[in-house]
Amino acid sequence: MNEKQLQRFSNRYPAIIDLAEKAKRRIPKVAWEYLSSGTGDEHLLQRNNTAFQSINFLPQFCKGELTAKTETELFGRTYSAPIGIAPVGLTGLMWPRVEHFLANTANRIKIPYCLSTVATETPETVGSYVGKMGWFQLYPPKDKALRNSLLKRAKASGFHTLVVTADVPMASRRERSKRAGLAVPPRITPKLIWQGITHPIWGYETLLHGLPRLRTVEQYTNNTDMKFVSGFVGNRLGGTLDWDYCQELKESWKGPVVIKGILHPDDAEKAVAIGLDGIYVSNHGARQFNGAITAIEALPKIVKVVKGQVPILFDSGIRNGLDAMRALYLGADFVLAGRPFIYGVAALGNLGGDYVAHILIDDLKNNMVQLGVETVAELRKAIVT
Repeated sequence: MNEKQLQRFSNRYPAIIDLAEKAKRRIPKVAWEYLSSGTGDEHLLQRNNTAFQSINFLPQFCKGELTAKTETELFGRTYSAPIGIAPVGLTGLMWPRVEHFLANTANRIKIPYCLSTVATETPETVGSYVGKMGWFQLYPPKDKALRNSLLKRAKASGFHTLVVTADVPMASRRERSKRAGLAVPPRITPKLIWQGITHPIWGYETLLHGLPRLRTVEQYTNNTDMKFVSGFVGNRLGGTLDWDYCQELKESWKGPVVIKGILHPDDAEKAVAIGLDGIYVSNHGARQFNGAITAIEALPKIVKVVKGQVPILFDSGIRNGLDAMRALYLGADFVLAGRPFIYGVAALGNLGGDYVAHILIDDLKNNMVQLGVETVAELRKAIVT
């Protein structure tokens, strides 16, 4: 993305919400509802986005010229900022090849990209774009042969950090997606054809690349029919994770293993005790359990019990750099965002991920200087009212 493009985007889409509004116009309703929805009455989805607002800082001035420093080391690797791209499933429904575009973004900007087990592109193809910035998210398979195969493929494709998802003991209901007519697999119906016609760029790109498929797992079914593959995913992935399984993952991966979806301090303590390398505080973007607390509410207690023994990662509700700064202030070592990066690609195509990264990182730096700090260490000494 050159300076002219950046300036044009900045004038037209200064915030993530502007990209979301354009994305909503460019993609079919069923894709938008899948991306933006939570579960139940979506009270938690709303609270995820508003809970940050209770954290207000007392800035200090007259410090001369300040330069925010965001370069961050995590698990022995250096990133340009403490901000990464969170895993999102069924991504090709929102925009074909979105995983490739976001992997390119991660490689160019030097931030991590975490590929989901149920993304619509494979580790083998994404690995060629992501370079050394690749993480792999695992929905834990019930049988070891399948698990070991997935881990081997991810490792061989260059993914170095494993993120195992704990907060999906079973599929959630996601009523809004169902009301919108989400079917797995997406079917060629008059309604879908009309959606393609009325969203011509999405329709054209989808015709070129084909309807989304769960390409990573379909090879284990000897069947590319997505309905069959989705049934396989429901029967064979997730729902059985326990601490023994987590220990086995740590032993077999031979690299950093992070457990994702932690909200309870006791779970964080246990994860540290068995030797996992990171705690990922998240409520799955409010897509699993509408009765949970917000991730930002859970964060301080988890920081307190972990006591700096391992890094703490965070997502759920990050929509700007100020949200990221608030999470870092409360003790997160790294934050990730999912929906904003998908909004960016759906709105702007292959440059959308780069622009979202620019918004988040630039806004983080801007707010650090507004507060009067240059580093995360200084940030954590700030006064909050």
